[in-house]
Amino acid sequence: METRFTRGKSAILERSLTRPKTEVSVSAFALLFSEMVQYCQSRVYSVSELQARLADLGQGVGASLLDVLVLREKNGKRETKVLNILLFIKVSVWRALFGKEADKLDGFPAKVTVHWHKGTTLMIKFDEAVIARDKALEGR
Repeated sequence: METRFTRGKSAILERSLTRPKTEVSVSAFALLFSEMVQYCQSRVYSVSELQARLADLGQGVGASLLDVLVLREKNGKRETKVLNILLFIKVSVWRALFGKEADKLDGFPAKVTVHWHKGTTLMIKFDEAVIARDKALEGR
């Protein structure tokens, strides 16, 4: 092999495969987002249809992101305890989405029960004060 190919290692070859660069150009993100919205807008006849299509796209992106984060951070281990799941969201998911950990997660008075219906389902029943506060915030 010629010496010109073996003199120095390229910076790209020294990068770790497990942790790729997580930053995305804002202009590239804005263009992609704009194209997705325009694509969905051109194929619907009402706002509710548009919302449903965008929600479907977002669900797919979110599920893929969550799969990647669980593989990277937890080595594929599934959390079963609610507190550990919330901590994972507070630290890992929030950092991936917003570049920093969540400052604080407010606790709401609620009753949490576990049910089985086509998989494990957590049912959260909020206290009446929480529901009243939420309705008051919607009125703004």
